[in-house]
Amino acid sequence: GVTRLLLTRIPFFKEIIVSSFSCPSCSWSNTEIQAAGRIQEQGVRYTLAVTSRQDMNREVVKTDCASARIPELDFEVPAFSQKGVLTTIEGIIDRAVAGLEQDQPARRAADTEVARKIDEFIGKLRQLKEVSSPFTFILDDPSGNSFVENPRAPQRDEALLVTHYRRSPQQCALLGLQVDTKAPDAAEDLRDEVLQFHTNCPECNAPASTNMKLVQIPHFKEVIIMATNCDSCGHRTNEVKSGGAIEPQGTRITLRITDPSDMTRDILKSETCSVEIPELEFELGMGALGGKFTTLEGLLKDIRDLVEKNPFTLGDSSTASRTGRLQEFLGKLQDVKGKAQAHFIMDDPAGNSYLQNVYAPEEDPELSVQRYERSFEQNEELGLNDMRTEGYEAEPASGR
Repeated sequence: GVTRLLLTRIPFFKEIIVSSFSCPSCSWSNTEIQAAGRIQEQGVRYTLAVTSRQDMNREVVKTDCASARIPELDFEVPAFSQKGVLTTIEGIIDRAVAGLEQDQPARRAADTEVARKIDEFIGKLRQLKEVSSPFTFILDDPSGNSFVENPRAPQRDEALLVTHYRRSPQQCALLGLQVDTKAPDAAEDLRDEVLQFHTNCPECNAPASTNMKLVQIPHFKEVIIMATNCDSCGHRTNEVKSGGAIEPQGTRITLRITDPSDMTRDILKSETCSVEIPELEFELGMGALGGKFTTLEGLLKDIRDLVEKNPFTLGDSSTASRTGRLQEFLGKLQDVKGKAQAHFIMDDPAGNSYLQNVYAPEEDPELSVQRYERSFEQNEELGLNDMRTEGYEAEPASGR
């Protein structure tokens, strides 16, 4: 016979190899699929609530190491019991029915009771194809190379739940992977994973999810980036928290803006950092805009939006003189992005802010970093004056 190979890519998934064999003598044919990529870092589990005939037509990539389950019938296609296949959910059910019917004549002759029970089960499988009642289809692949189609991609499918998980040592052994017996480092796990927790949208109060990631900034320290995306109203927000302790000294960073390329420098502005542009007589206090990891241009844009969207500055309640001064300020702020030279100063008593040195690890002629001892008032704002790090253990009660 002849075997044909096709390397193709499934949208919103990955590349696969489709192989097709046909025999001209007996007309037997067969199709299989293999993952064209490597085994993924994590396993994947697809849970689909099948409620209509359209769901039966969803494309499914099932590798040979994936298992398929239908909990309502207590039915499972074990891993490594079939070759990989590119089919639909209805095709997987048909394939299971064909496998069960294959040896039914021999079973009827040997054990009629077992054959009768299998016939009843085959009838239940065929009824699933009519979707007279909803059922759940679960595809579990420890290699991470299986796939269930989302017809609404790139939007989220409410009926399809995709879960990524860490493989167990037994699953790694089945895949032929070397099992690392050393206990994983919790900090390393945080660096490699995106953590997710449920919260409410700050705009519409609808349920939303917040993603959290621990990131190492080169030549600086670790920070925690949190991003919230609301599917109901489309609101998006991101926030940055310092991943380390408060530094022993405060930091004052001064950048002389001389070229438009300075706008692309990365900036980490913590919640305790204040921003100053002396040429514009502008100062942004601590806590304003929250913690941000962006570029200099992005921070200036946030400052512009903060001024423009404030109803007390440029809204109906503002006066003509105030509006004129603010419009003049916004014009000067726009000039800083490409024309005028200015000094950009970040003052962080906690020492957790950062401005990129494009010449690192060499000295940057336009950037100066000054470390200073915090004043009593600054320590008071950070809550350090009342913080006891030594001798805080409770004294033993004296006996009477």
